[in-house]
Parts: sequence; structure tokens; C-alpha cells
Amino acid sequence: MVDVLRQLDDRITLLRETNATLEAIAQALFKSWFVDFDPVRAKMEGRAPEGMDEATAALFPDGLEASELGEVPGGWRVLSLADISTVGIGKTPPRKEKHWFSEDAADIRWVSIRDMGAGSIYASRTSEFLTDEAVSKFNVRRVPGDTVLMSFKMTIGRVAITDGEMTTNEAIAHFKLEPGALLSSEYIYLYLKQFDFSKLSSTSSIADAVNSKTVREIPILVPGADVFGVFQSQVRVLFATLKNAELQMQTLSTLRDTLLPRLISGQLCLSEAQIMMESIAAA
Repeated sequence: MVDVLRQLDDRITLLRETNATLEAIAQALFKSWFVDFDPVRAKMEGRAPEGMDEATAALFPDGLEASELGEVPGGWRVLSLADISTVGIGKTPPRKEKHWFSEDAADIRWVSIRDMGAGSIYASRTSEFLTDEAVSKFNVRRVPGDTVLMSFKMTIGRVAITDGEMTTNEAIAHFKLEPGALLSSEYIYLYLKQFDFSKLSSTSSIADAVNSKTVREIPILVPGADVFGVFQSQVRVLFATLKNAELQMQTLSTLRDTLLPRLISGQLCLSEAQIMMESIAAA
């Protein structure tokens, strides 16, 4: 029994380590292109940018110009999150009226800051749910899948991407993108993961200073469309792999938590458990 459960834990650990590596690759590419501006600086010094072909290198400017974010590549823009997305804030129904809340996974997922603290890129599991009636009565915003979430009260700067429709509490903002948006959820996620949230306030307590207006006004660098297109084509594949691996981890975790009590009680024999694991592995 221990061996069966260890196999599940080992597979979960391997997936988690692989995801950490893939996210680090995406973050490194983002930082090089959109924070350190390595290709632009290379061209300014008369060098060929490292790690890219001539066609891609030609898309980058060869100079920097002043902006509210400091020096940025020439021709690139600094806009606000509200300029490039519809910024929404979640809501909490009256806590004293417990019938609005649920622990039934068939109801609507309701994300809290605690749920975002699991370390996953994609928000998926929630400890609480809202009923359809609660969402309608209190006009709680439904957040679409593949939308970036960001905590901005008490714990500032936790970031995740929704893996399907869900709702959030009032401490979490989301950035809904329309078709043809200037940026992608992957770009916004990577940008906010490296963003210095201490810049949002000059007060001693940032938790007291950040509000919905501040969130909407967060500046974000918008690169040239051609550069963004090349970047997106690369990170889209990485994020698709990350999302698939997180779904596998959830399936394996659920299987492990289901198998343990059944194996201990004798309701399930080891051979049956092994068959279930092999079936999931094959899928």
C-alpha cells in the first residue's frame, strides 16, 4: 500500500518540479525581453542579440526612451491595466447568511487569497463555492477562464490564471481581455509576477493604500505588436504544458486521497489500485 501511494506522490513531485522549470524559462524570457531589454541593449552596442535569429532581432528597436517606467524601448508604450483590459473586483455575499455559501463542487467556485496561495499558476480548487442564486442576487462578477487574478488587499500581489469560469472575493481583482486585446493573459501574469508592488504606495502600509483605483492604474509596458506576437507564440506552448500538468497533479492528488481510506478499510485491494493508476497513466 505504501509503495502504491509513494508512486503517486513521486509522479506529483515530478510534475511539480517540471512545472517550476517551465515557469522559470517563461519568466527568464520575459525578463530578458521586457524588463532588462537585452535585445535592444545588444543592438545599441552593435552586437547581435543572443539566442534569436536575425528576423526576430530585427523586430526590436535599437534605442531607449524615457517613460513613467523609466527607460523603455523606443516606440513601445506604457498604458494602464484598465487601458488593456476590463478590470473587475470580486464580492462576498453576507457572511451571516450562510445559505449563500456551499461546499458542493457542483456550485460556482469562489476564489479567496488563501486559495491562491497554493503555488499553482492556474487557480482551480477553492475551499468554498457560491450558489447560482447568490451570484445573481449580489451581482458577483463571473470571471472567464484564462483570466489573470491578482490579490490587492491584505496580501498584495498573489497572481494566478483561472482554469475555467469562477468568482472571487472582494480582495481579488481580475483582468478580462477582449478578442484582439493588445496583450495576453500569459504576458500580464508574467508582468505582475515580477512587478514591484511597493511602488504603488508611499505610505508605510501598502495593505492600507492599495485600492481598486490603484489596481486599475497599474502601468504596464506594451511592446511592439510584432515582438509581442513572437513572444506569445513561444510562451503559449509553455503555458499549455503547465496547465495540462496541473490538471494531472489534481487528478493524481484526488486519486491518492480517495485510495488511502479505501485501501486501509479493505474496500479496495492493491491490484485494483494498481489498475486504476495504470489507467490514468495511459490517459
